[in-house]
Amino acid sequence: MFNSSFVRRVVLPMALVTMAMLAMATAGPAAAEKVLRIVPHADLKNLDPIWTTAYITRNHGYMVYDTLFAVDENLKVQAQMVDTWKVSDDGLVYTFTLRPGLKWHDGQPVKSEDCIASIRRWGKRDGMGQKLMDFTKSMAVVDDDTFTLTLNEPYGLVLDSLGKISSNVPFMMPKRLAEVDAFEQVPEVVGSGPFKFVKEEWIPGSMIVYVKNTDYVPRAEPASGAAGGKVAKVDRVEWVYIPDPATTMNALVNGEVDLWETPAVDMVPLLRNNADVKIEVRDPLGTQGWLRPNHLHPPFNHPKARQALLYAVDQELYLQAIVGDPALYKVCAAYFICGTPNETMIGTQPLTAVDNEKAKQLLQEAGYNGERIVLMQPTDIPVLNNASLVTAQMLRDIGMDVEVQAMDWSTLTSRRAEKKAPADGGWNVFHTYSTGADVTSPIANIGISGGGVEKAWFGWPTDAITETLRDDYSRATSAGEKAMIIEALQARLFEVVPYVNYGQWFQPMAWRSNLSGVLVSPVPFFWNIDKN
Repeated sequence: MFNSSFVRRVVLPMALVTMAMLAMATAGPAAAEKVLRIVPHADLKNLDPIWTTAYITRNHGYMVYDTLFAVDENLKVQAQMVDTWKVSDDGLVYTFTLRPGLKWHDGQPVKSEDCIASIRRWGKRDGMGQKLMDFTKSMAVVDDDTFTLTLNEPYGLVLDSLGKISSNVPFMMPKRLAEVDAFEQVPEVVGSGPFKFVKEEWIPGSMIVYVKNTDYVPRAEPASGAAGGKVAKVDRVEWVYIPDPATTMNALVNGEVDLWETPAVDMVPLLRNNADVKIEVRDPLGTQGWLRPNHLHPPFNHPKARQALLYAVDQELYLQAIVGDPALYKVCAAYFICGTPNETMIGTQPLTAVDNEKAKQLLQEAGYNGERIVLMQPTDIPVLNNASLVTAQMLRDIGMDVEVQAMDWSTLTSRRAEKKAPADGGWNVFHTYSTGADVTSPIANIGISGGGVEKAWFGWPTDAITETLRDDYSRATSAGEKAMIIEALQARLFEVVPYVNYGQWFQPMAWRSNLSGVLVSPVPFFWNIDKN
């Protein structure tokens, strides 16, 4: 499966030798399979893509689950599991009919009741799903293949919501799993997508294995973004987790792995000079960095303390630290990302002119008196690790006492769900990032939600004005009306500061030149890829 030097250098040190040997022994003869080996951006520990927004779990979700609708590479919504649909004349009743022949990985047919339960579960966790549920009066089974969604009032984002491309993605699950509490993880992975998860070969911290779902019937259309035919052109996909970038680069150059999802930016020039490797930006919208404060506990429960972060953050400094190459980043203070129709500079002045004295003043007005700040640092993701180091120094420069707590990303994604005080195992601040597709609109951008502990994303901002403006946007029917709401909303966001945007960048992907079919998309997809 691997050459012996690669096994010694990479796989075996990260797992028990006996477990790795068992996984290799049970996989079957390598010559009989076409195997795609991926180095993902993080280790996979949490398997439920509704329970968490972590992108590693989202990517896992796309391997095994499917969606009713999906967006193509132009971000246009297309049918996916749905075969046909119609909308009543009054715009209140949507009727969906599933494609024939859809099966769960356990062999059972996909039914309407499964989809209704899945939408309800997703709608409890995702910001866009929550808004859709606010406008939904009922969902009902017509027959095994057809169901209806009835609205309280016309809502123009029904298909956009069901076709949402990134976290949380409205993945469909069997009813028995979709009825699990949305705030608990499902106990098993059963989807209907192009690959099956092989739990017996999963070695946390080392390897995740998927095999081709031979029962999957792709759509006839060509693959485009998350839409079209999800054709599995390899028999087996292995995610080989290698936290060391230099080791990963060598493995890619030597052909021991086939694709590196997020190559370290300082190694991009070396990879560009290798004829056996292709390196390209496949996400045209880019990525937005989030510095997320905890709104539940001092000092960042006070808006002035959060405003202090705006005056202290220097986007250029962050982007130099995490990306380096100016060709791959952009200073951009807009909440709804630059280069999109919702880009505006309203209210951005505090984030465009660093003023540490102003930051110190705001902290004092917020009542900060030297209390220790817990900053969670994910050491296994270079971008977030470096951003954490910049923030630690930035906070110290404005007079804060900072305790940097190092951990891997998977641990952080569990820890961030803790609502208890920092002194009792909670936290004050952490870093993440969002694909452009997740932040282009006020409904999709869950980071701005003011829904509090019940509905908001980790950090739990509470702001009724933000939520009213988001509702207004969802009801708006003209581009001019939406633009006015966006400006009012962004002005409000710079007052309440749900998170601080520390810049926009474009992450390249690297793969061996014998691969074909790597898709253009904000999300890395591993169907449609062939290996020659």
